[in-house]
Parts: sequence; structure tokens; C-alpha cells
Amino acid sequence: MRLTPEEEVEMKARRGKEAAKKLATLDTSTKNRALEKMAEELLRRKEFILSENRRDAEAFARKNPNSPLIDRLMLNEKRILEMAKCIREVAALPDPVGEIVGGNITRHGLEITKIRVPLGLIGIIYEARPNVTSDAASLCIKSGNAVLLRGGSEAINSNKAIVKVLNEATKEILPPNSIQIVETTDRRAVHAMLQLREYIDLVIPRGGAGLINFVVENAKVPVIETGVGNCHTYIDADAEPEIAYKIVRNAKLQRPSVCNATKKLLVHRDFAYKYLRELLEKLSKEGAIIIGDEEVCKLFTSAQRATEKDWHEEYLDMRLGIKIVNSVEEAIEHINKYGSKHSEAIITRSYENAEKFLKFIDAAAVYVNASTRFTDGNQFGLGAEIGISTQKLHARGPMGLRELTTTKYVIRGEGQIRE
Repeated sequence: MRLTPEEEVEMKARRGKEAAKKLATLDTSTKNRALEKMAEELLRRKEFILSENRRDAEAFARKNPNSPLIDRLMLNEKRILEMAKCIREVAALPDPVGEIVGGNITRHGLEITKIRVPLGLIGIIYEARPNVTSDAASLCIKSGNAVLLRGGSEAINSNKAIVKVLNEATKEILPPNSIQIVETTDRRAVHAMLQLREYIDLVIPRGGAGLINFVVENAKVPVIETGVGNCHTYIDADAEPEIAYKIVRNAKLQRPSVCNATKKLLVHRDFAYKYLRELLEKLSKEGAIIIGDEEVCKLFTSAQRATEKDWHEEYLDMRLGIKIVNSVEEAIEHINKYGSKHSEAIITRSYENAEKFLKFIDAAAVYVNASTRFTDGNQFGLGAEIGISTQKLHARGPMGLRELTTTKYVIRGEGQIRE
């Protein structure tokens, strides 16, 4: 008998909750052994994974030939090697479970200790990128959590293949149903996940603004928002032209379809009228599509005129929005108005302006003289990431192992009672 989307999700959530109880008690060496087997099996079965990924990529490209999601969707040997490497890096990290984060002895003589514990069953709802499947699984297992994955329909074969491989690798090590995937592509499954407070302890959406807003607005389960990256780089008046070009080129062009790529460039007037035309000529030759304010369009006649909508939009392609500003204060005001609180950067030789930018920009990651492309769990030394949180509670920025735990107080007494 075929299950409805709601029945499939509830069954897997119930099983995942049971698995989570057992996972929470596993020792570090057992979890690390499972992770090493996962990495080994990904590499051993890479041809199977790549063949399933080709099915997804070809089908999606036929319907969406110019979509920036094609790059996110596609796997190759290098990306699978990177997936395995990330799993091994997670295995090498300290286990947060059981870590003591505080404590004291009260006036009653009670000994109180605050320790890290797993969250339970974590639901991940995501789009396009199959590497999220292995990253999420490895982080959840190391932090003692079970995981229920619901990837997008465009990557269904890739995601099922990866989960199959991971489960085959760990079947003799982990509790059954520690890593599960929702196989139906019916969108009712997403709504069903968001209602299951009885079983799912946390939902993390990864994808575009539409997905994230839907999850936030419809969830009864606690949610951590991740992902949308309307990121800015500001070039200050005294910036070194070659350094500015190097950083902007990397931040925008290295991989324009990802959330930590720079989408907007703010340029101080003094820099703009000396160096901006040359910088834009170089970027344009490499494929950048320049969309600018009135002054930018006068300086660079190939630019398209920006509208108010452009300043809000998260470009996931070769478009780069550019605005000329009069001061670091104006740049900060613009970023705090239009940015998504993901990653923002300043290029400057002024210590005062750098510190002002760091202090007043409201974002998860704020850079001085570096590319926004570094906002990534792997690049931050977290092994992998479950996502980039752009909210303020309970996690912000790249989310690694510690962000997948909560805390509990352990209180030891000798017969004390409260009077």
C-alpha cells in the first residue's frame, strides 16, 4: 500500500526520534568510526552517485537551460572528493556532546554543571545542492542527532543515492533510521514536516528566500533561518586598486550562484572617479553584468540602470549591482537597509573606517580586506556546515557541531530541600 506524503513523513519522523535516543548515548569513537566508513563508501560508490546525479542534472537543464541552480546541482569527482574530505574533517573535530560549558556551587551546596547535549531529530529542508546531504548527515551524526532530509525534486535521485550509500556504510555501526530521506517529491511532505512537534526537534531550511519564508511562516517546529545572501563589498576611498579588484573578482566571479558570493558593490566617490571604470572593464571581460546607479551608468556606459528592486535582490548569476556612495557611513546605512545579514566586507587602508564598519554592520560575518566567499563552515574550520544562520538565536553564521547541540543543567545534591 502506497503511503501518502503525510504518512511517509510521520513514519520516518517517528523512527528517527527513536534512533535519536540511541544516537545521543553513542561514544565519540563509535561516531567517528561511522563517519570514516561514510567517507570511504562515498568514494567507493562515486560512479553510482555520479550516474544518478547526471539523471537529475540533465532533466533539470532541459527544463531550465539558463538557471544558476544547474551549477549547484551538478556533482563531479572533485566535488565528491570534497564531500568525503568534509566528513573526515568532521570526524577529526572535538565531540561537543558532554562538553562542560559552565557551572557553579550554590549557597545551598548544590553542584550545578551545564553540559552540551544533542537536540534530537533534526529536519533539513533544502534545494539543489546534493553535497548538503552528506554534510548534514555527518554533522548530525557527530553531534549525536538523527536527521530527516527533504531535498528538492531537482536532486531527488542524487540525494537518494547518497543516503543509500551512507546507510550501507553505517548499517553495522549506527542505530537504524539514523539517516533518512523523504523520498516523495510532493510538496505536502514539507508542510507535514513543519507540523510534527511531537517528533522533530528542529527544522533547518536551506535554499532561496521563497523556501525559507515558507518554512518560517508555516512551521510549528522550531526553525533556524539560513541562506539568503544579499552580500555587499564596500570599496573605501583609500583602497588599494589591485587588492580591491582581486577581492571583488573572487567574491563575485569565483562561484556566483552561492549565498556567500558578493551581489552588490558599494564604491566611495573618491575611488570611483579614479579607478572604477578600469575595474568594471576587467570584470565585464570576465562575464560580469554590471547594473549600476545613475553615476555608475555615466562612468561605464555598458551598465544597466538599477531599480529599487535590484538593491533588494539576491543575484545568483553574473549580475553585479553597483552604487557610488559619499562615505563609509552611507555604505553602512545602505547595507543595513538592503542586506540580508549574511556576509559584508570593507576594503580599506583606514583603521578607523574598518573598525566603524565592524562595529555598525549588522551581519553574521563582517570582513576587512577579504572576500565574502570565506563564509563557509569548512573554510572556518568547522569541517562542514549545516547552513549559514542569518538570525540571532540560537545560532548565527556558519553552523557546525556546537550549533547542533543544546544544553542541560546537571545538579548534584546531598539531600538539600528548598525552604
